[in-house]
Amino acid sequence: MFSLVQNLRDGRMNREHVPDPALDAQKVLIRTTRSLISSGTEKMILEIAKKSLVGKAVSRPDLVKRVVRKIRTEGLAATWKKVTAKLDQPVPVGYSATGVVLDRGSGTSHLTPGTRVACAGARHANHADVIAVPHRLCVPVPDGVSDEDAAFTTVGAIAMQGVRQAQPGIGEVFVVSGLGLLGLITVQILKAAGCVVLGQDPDRTKMELARELGADGCEDDEIRDLAARITQGAGVDGVIITAATKSSAPIHLAGELCRQKGRVVVVGLVGMDVPRDLYYAKELDLRLSMSYGPGRYDPNYEERGNDYPYGYVRWTEQRNMASFLQLVSEGKVTPGRLVTHRFPFDRALEAYRLLEEGSGYIGIILEYDAEVAPTQSVRVGRALRPASGELGVAMIGAGSFAKGVLFPRIKKRGVPIIGVATGTGISAAHTAKSLGAELAATDYHEVLADDRVQVAFVLTRHHLHAQQTSDALRASKHVFVEKPLAITPAGLDQVRQAAQEGSTQIMVGFNRRFSSHARRIREALGGRGPLGMIYRVNAGRIPIDSWIQNPEEGGGRVIGEVCHFVDLLGFFAGDRPVRVQARVVRSGAQDVPDRDNLTTVIEYADGSLGTIHYLADGSGAVAKEYVEIHGGGRSAILDDFRQTTLAIGDAKQTHRSKGQDKGFDTEIDAFFESIRSGTPAIPFEELDRTTRVTFAIEESLRAGEPVEIA
Repeated sequence: MFSLVQNLRDGRMNREHVPDPALDAQKVLIRTTRSLISSGTEKMILEIAKKSLVGKAVSRPDLVKRVVRKIRTEGLAATWKKVTAKLDQPVPVGYSATGVVLDRGSGTSHLTPGTRVACAGARHANHADVIAVPHRLCVPVPDGVSDEDAAFTTVGAIAMQGVRQAQPGIGEVFVVSGLGLLGLITVQILKAAGCVVLGQDPDRTKMELARELGADGCEDDEIRDLAARITQGAGVDGVIITAATKSSAPIHLAGELCRQKGRVVVVGLVGMDVPRDLYYAKELDLRLSMSYGPGRYDPNYEERGNDYPYGYVRWTEQRNMASFLQLVSEGKVTPGRLVTHRFPFDRALEAYRLLEEGSGYIGIILEYDAEVAPTQSVRVGRALRPASGELGVAMIGAGSFAKGVLFPRIKKRGVPIIGVATGTGISAAHTAKSLGAELAATDYHEVLADDRVQVAFVLTRHHLHAQQTSDALRASKHVFVEKPLAITPAGLDQVRQAAQEGSTQIMVGFNRRFSSHARRIREALGGRGPLGMIYRVNAGRIPIDSWIQNPEEGGGRVIGEVCHFVDLLGFFAGDRPVRVQARVVRSGAQDVPDRDNLTTVIEYADGSLGTIHYLADGSGAVAKEYVEIHGGGRSAILDDFRQTTLAIGDAKQTHRSKGQDKGFDTEIDAFFESIRSGTPAIPFEELDRTTRVTFAIEESLRAGEPVEIA
């Protein structure tokens, strides 16, 4: 398929050949027939992308703050690499489309193949031949509504939510400030609600179109006089601001136009310097409208498909979309009247040149071919044939950790990367090109089936690890899988069985045991009797709605991250764990789950004890990891993988690394060496134990008592 993408570094637009997106349980696969270029929003994004780095920073101070926080915690060099990698990653553009359902995930049943649907969502309903959209962001198109009209549904839902926030009553007088695409639809919805509607815009052509669509009057500078005349000097009941400007003038004007206790709703992106005295004197109600409506930006709703109860949240974003289409089907809203330009999708770049250079546009529609040949892999680089003795590699997954930490190290070792598989075609194609790979795919089976591939790196989200690792092992591939190995006992059993059936190597990314600091401690204290070990982790917060916190997707922080620290203590102890007990800090904070602050004690067969204090609510000014180990008359202190102090009797010695040494380079070398030698870098029994310990920690937290480890 082809997809329209934008480079964030310079704003350049391209139409790229990429594989079709992957379909997961909560999504619907759609062949696009029409998509709408939201001229205001997309032009603004285009302009920001074309700015210099300084210009981007001025435009997005919120992102600058996030970068500054990362510099403080991760350092300038590491942060700069992540920022530049983000800017080099092309992103899909567009968020409002319509098409025909090709397939559906197991988590949706109401949208069958062949159904016409309107769909929404940035990075979902983008300008592409084939799109994969969460089913909560899709609604059936009523009979009699054209594909072109249905392509306006996302913008229509935004306008609908703005009107709902205004709570208009029959006969009330409203001003729509800004008569672009969004404002003109808002005018029609307000008329359908029985309101008297006035329009305000500096463009006389748009004001004339608003009158044709039902506005009772339109003015620009004279809007105050018009509003006073219509309301006999009382002031309008409300103003809906759909303009896009950095100026706060629309906010000031709205306050002047409103009556006592009137309503002002901000839908467009405008300056928010609110004149307090004016709003205070009239006791005005200032409201913001959140995009398409309740559910927007909530991953539990959009990505996981959990609907809001109808009786408590009457108008979700999906219901707003359906409501808009109902108005269109009744002829009360006529999106087709707003179309000023149409382009075949293969000429989409001309449409964006129009945005940059021209004027006189409102609704710009992209039209797609009726039939598109499905493809889940495309060739993006030169044909590769590994030399004798070389190991062909496939990458499955390309998240920020993989791109920032693992990919550069693997590429540096000169191994031929045959293919890359990710969930989205744009990511797969871009990553494959950047790594010099030949193939980009959205179905990982495509790269596993390639006989040039002997090694698979599984770097996807946690819930996919067990299945993908098992499939790779059964395809006779050596596997490096990022932690965790599995998030359920059933998944672990699946991997164990696949590992026993084959003869290839498997390794989990427990990098810390390969650090020079960890190796020195193991040499100094290992095998010298029971150890007392204390591991303090100042983990920092992860938002409660993050996929990592979701038990079904990330497994939670114990399984997803504490496994690192369990593995390292097991490496130091050198013996099998036999018992686990865990407790949480019960803070009661709603934004930090109790189990994000926990203490667990692990008992080992030789009598060693390891205590992990995993704390998410500490200060960012304190280093993340600190370890103390004592036993056999010896002690070791590991400070954030930068410095290790060893004390033997009365003598001390200190080892400092150049920057943090968390073992990533040695880990990669050890994995490839295990393939050559046939000796595991980490015995599977240890990988299995570490994973079972994390399950036992979770069980102990639930049961409130110690848990034996078989």
